[in-house]
Amino acid sequence: MAEFVVSFVLERLQGLASEEASLLHGVSSQVEQLRVEFQRMQCFLKDADARESESKTIHNWVVEIKEIAYDSEDIIETYVIRVASRSMQSFLKRCVCILNEGKALHKVGSEIQSIKTRISQLTTSLQTYGIRAITEGEGSSSSAYGRQQRVLRRSYSHVVEKDFVGLEEDVEELVGLLVSEDKENYYRTLSICGMGGLGKTTIAQKVYNDQNVKRHFDGFAWVCVSQQWQTKDILQGILTKLIPHERDRIVFMREEDFVRMLVQVHQSRKCLVVLDDIWSEAAWDCIRHAFPTGGDMGGKILITTRNQEVALHVDPHVYLHEPRLLTEDESWELLQKKAFTKPDGAEPRDDKNMEDLGREMVKHCGGLPLAVIVLGGILVTKQTLRDWEMVHRNISSYIRKGKGMRQQHGVSQVLALSYSDLPYQLKSCFLYLGNFPEDSEIEADKLYPLWIAEGLVSLDDQAEGETMMDVAERCLVELAYRYMVQVEVDEFSGRFKSCSLHDLMRDLCLLKGKEQNFLMVVDFRHGSEKLVDYSSYYSSLDSKVRRLAIHLGEDGFPKIRTAQHLRSLSFFVPSKYICIPMPKNFHFKGFKVLRVLDLGGIQFSKKLARAVGKLIHLRYLSLRNSGFRKLPSSIGNLGFLQTLDLRLHEQLGVSGTIPNVLWKMKSLRHLYLNDLVKTKEILRLDGLSKLELLETFTTHLFDLKDLFMLTNLWKLNARVQVEVLEDLVAIINYLNIRANRLQHSSFYIGYNFCSEEEVNLLRQLLECRRLNALHIGGVIGKLPEHHHFSPNLTMLEFSRSELKEDPMATLEKLPNLRRLALGSNAFVGVKMVCSKLGFPQLKFLKLKELSNLEEWMVDEGSMPNLSSLEIGCERLKMVPDGLRFISTLQELKISISSEDFQRRLRVVHGEEGADLYKVQHVPSIIFNPYHSSTSISMEEVFRLIYGGRRSITSSQHA
Repeated sequence: MAEFVVSFVLERLQGLASEEASLLHGVSSQVEQLRVEFQRMQCFLKDADARESESKTIHNWVVEIKEIAYDSEDIIETYVIRVASRSMQSFLKRCVCILNEGKALHKVGSEIQSIKTRISQLTTSLQTYGIRAITEGEGSSSSAYGRQQRVLRRSYSHVVEKDFVGLEEDVEELVGLLVSEDKENYYRTLSICGMGGLGKTTIAQKVYNDQNVKRHFDGFAWVCVSQQWQTKDILQGILTKLIPHERDRIVFMREEDFVRMLVQVHQSRKCLVVLDDIWSEAAWDCIRHAFPTGGDMGGKILITTRNQEVALHVDPHVYLHEPRLLTEDESWELLQKKAFTKPDGAEPRDDKNMEDLGREMVKHCGGLPLAVIVLGGILVTKQTLRDWEMVHRNISSYIRKGKGMRQQHGVSQVLALSYSDLPYQLKSCFLYLGNFPEDSEIEADKLYPLWIAEGLVSLDDQAEGETMMDVAERCLVELAYRYMVQVEVDEFSGRFKSCSLHDLMRDLCLLKGKEQNFLMVVDFRHGSEKLVDYSSYYSSLDSKVRRLAIHLGEDGFPKIRTAQHLRSLSFFVPSKYICIPMPKNFHFKGFKVLRVLDLGGIQFSKKLARAVGKLIHLRYLSLRNSGFRKLPSSIGNLGFLQTLDLRLHEQLGVSGTIPNVLWKMKSLRHLYLNDLVKTKEILRLDGLSKLELLETFTTHLFDLKDLFMLTNLWKLNARVQVEVLEDLVAIINYLNIRANRLQHSSFYIGYNFCSEEEVNLLRQLLECRRLNALHIGGVIGKLPEHHHFSPNLTMLEFSRSELKEDPMATLEKLPNLRRLALGSNAFVGVKMVCSKLGFPQLKFLKLKELSNLEEWMVDEGSMPNLSSLEIGCERLKMVPDGLRFISTLQELKISISSEDFQRRLRVVHGEEGADLYKVQHVPSIIFNPYHSSTSISMEEVFRLIYGGRRSITSSQHA
């Protein structure tokens, strides 16, 4: 860990010497001497880091080394701030301040000399204690990590697969009880109880997604309660899953409305609600009134908990199910699945000696699935028998430390070994996940820029043609590959969508983060501000903790003290649907060396404080899901800013004005905007030569010609309202000529393509190889032939196109199309046909507001990979017969449709509709017949949706 910190400081000192040489006037030679001292120290750290657990003395040395590295950076950063601030002062003030320069130079020189002395003393101590210098290439974790990183690619889909061993009977038993109609064998509540890591949630997921369960219940909801629960969040989460089409209305309901509405749902429909990871009786007491005990239609509750008393409190007649521990044979089988899968997809290894060692090691896991999985994550990177023997020796050592203690402690030691085995760069990446709240889904696209801003991913690992986002993604791949994190893959792109930590892994993360003084988390949710030890909090800030995460409750801001040494300050609000007001007395002036400032979910009375513009070392500034009226022009001073996220809170509907200063941010790499961002003048983008990601480029904010200046973009989302044909020509020229590095592009084009010249330009646009996603909003006289569509097009959407010829005949021939949406009179014909072998890669299809469509035919063999289908055409007479052949279809959503169409898919008085057999294999069928802009009460909505009818409505837990 110390090796990482020193490496980071070395990289920063090198950057200061090259990029900010003018700000180091007078101390450049001292900085260079300091860099040389750290290079010498780094040679000893490879051995010291590896032996940190041997003794308290070595541990204290490693901690001291990190503090020296951080202190060094503080000294240089503070000096740079002083020089930079003087350069912005008026001439008169500059003359006054010049008298103090000699003192400042002498002070920073003395401080650097003191640092050098501390390094020298520590180096001597390390040598005395037998810590040896390891040169690059001799067991260097850095070089080994770099080589391994370049081998791992994101295409290894097995990193997110859930192997299931030994618990099949548990699933079968629980499914049988859930769907049983036998009154003598009836349980309203079922509970899966047991220690952390036993596989409770995995079993619950298997049960929840079982086909028999899906057919038996009408509504489904899965919520994770966790330790830091909020009543509103739980009730809101259940309700939005039971009636997902009313999400936008539900987010503004009061808590008592949630209860009343949920009671109505439970009394009218047969629902299954899963409460995952419920820790306390108090959590149930706050939501119990939403679950009526009598008069329901067979609805049931499935809970997972570590505490049997909690299960009995929920329902004294609960069915208690405690999963057993794995046998040694089952543990070995699971370990094989995790450890013997090679990155290149080769056949699993089968080595007798490895099996002997493996069977010996799984004994230490105590039959706990999570411990076996984590052990597999360690061994999957070990390719030789010698490597396995080393892990075997280490695991024995770890377990001996826990000998005589309870089983859970021994398992924790196995998990700790997985952390110890990480390369030092990945240790920091893992510890950083502790910033995020318990049970949170951490968006990959948010995590990557944070890792980059903190310097946790290194330029040394960047291969030719890669961005730092690619390097960060490979770090997450590695953590997933070792089963340190759980990841969710975007089915459309195949890339990681989010990641999360198992409870035990998060405990390990926070424990190690505290040991390493890596970060501090202060949790004020659910009244826990009463439990916060403020003396400990302030003491931690005084001890130079570098990262602070504040988890806010709905009560608002607590007491927060500034700390000049903080590198990272992040706020987390209870829900993305709310904003917490920022107190007027909160100031940013005290955070002198801040690199990361995350103000997501914070509401500002008028505008963001001007003092933010003085945080000149910021690399990351996020105002996502926040609200402000105006952004100060002082943010133009943030010359080192890499990521700026201005995606304002859409639920608030409050627009924010930004000044024309973006062009000053020469280091900007990631810029996020949305439609709520406004400007009084067209914003300049010239000078942003390093910009790699831009979301969203809109013509009401920017001049289309500025796209030509952004030659380093690799991801672009753009919304263009074409005024003249020259605009369309400019887009085509940009994609064909200037966008050399563009890998992911999405365009919305608002224009009518009627004349021959316009259709010809549309053809040229569709042929652009760097175009991945396209939405045309406007009339299209004639759709170009399929060979004019680029094979790189993966998403197409058409609205108001008024196509007279069936577009499917053309679009089904596109080899890589994965998403297709036809909406709002995109097609005005009455019949549409999807042919055999058509749409070979299509996964998502939406047909909505095609007002004339009456007949849709799907041939057997069409759309063989379709997983999600939405139909919203009021004149459509029946479901295509060919849907019954699409075995991959997981979700069918019926939005706008006639009553007759819906009846064909329902069971009314025990009689199946005429088309139900065509989709009976689909796990999730969602009805949403209500569609109106008229404002009515939720009770009226409920009666319109469910009054007197039973519907098949399911929303799968992701």
